[in-house]
Amino acid sequence: MRLDKYLAHSTGLSRKEVKRALHKKSITVNGTMVRDASFQLEEGAEVTFKDQIVSAPKQRYFMLNKPLGYVCSNEDPNHPTVAGLLESEVRANELNIAGRLDVDTTGLVLVTTDGQWLHKVTSPNHKQPKRYLVETADPIMPETVDLFAKGVALNGEKNLTKPAVLEIIETHMAYLTIIEGKYHQVKRMFAATGNKVLELHRDRIGNIALDEKLDLGEYRALSETEIAQFL
Repeated sequence: MRLDKYLAHSTGLSRKEVKRALHKKSITVNGTMVRDASFQLEEGAEVTFKDQIVSAPKQRYFMLNKPLGYVCSNEDPNHPTVAGLLESEVRANELNIAGRLDVDTTGLVLVTTDGQWLHKVTSPNHKQPKRYLVETADPIMPETVDLFAKGVALNGEKNLTKPAVLEIIETHMAYLTIIEGKYHQVKRMFAATGNKVLELHRDRIGNIALDEKLDLGEYRALSETEIAQFL
């Protein structure tokens, strides 16, 4: 890991503050003064800042309730980003987004510094179920339940979708649980039945449910129990 990244993660200092500390010769690695921000730390290296040992950064895990109109990226020229919703000290940890949502979809997004944990959430091999609340333009026909359970042909796809669970709540509203992440999959599945998705909201990934206390745009740290779902 780069020295500046290590310090930012461990101390809460901004990158500018880290560079300032390096310039002032406040940082040592294994007893040697280091001023190079890009210095690569070996595992187990002892880092000090102002003569105080800096512990290795802890992994961080968050859930965020994504609002409409935001994109799941760090930068975007056309839309506000999920990264912009996170406080500066959280963004300084170079968090990665697990389970991206379209700009017009709201709901649960997981954010972490833990690459292995991220992989378990997003890799198709792990088949983590993701549940969406769907509102449609036309009534949802009862036969759609069996159709989605068997797999549906999407336009431009050679294979049927993996079995999905559809729970009809009202005539125009249902929960849909899928284990894939194809491009615009939920919208395309309903389009294959001649219906159109008007609103889409994700409320669950694996066994992690979106905290009902979180308003749109708010986030919180995951509990140890929630983190353990993907360890």
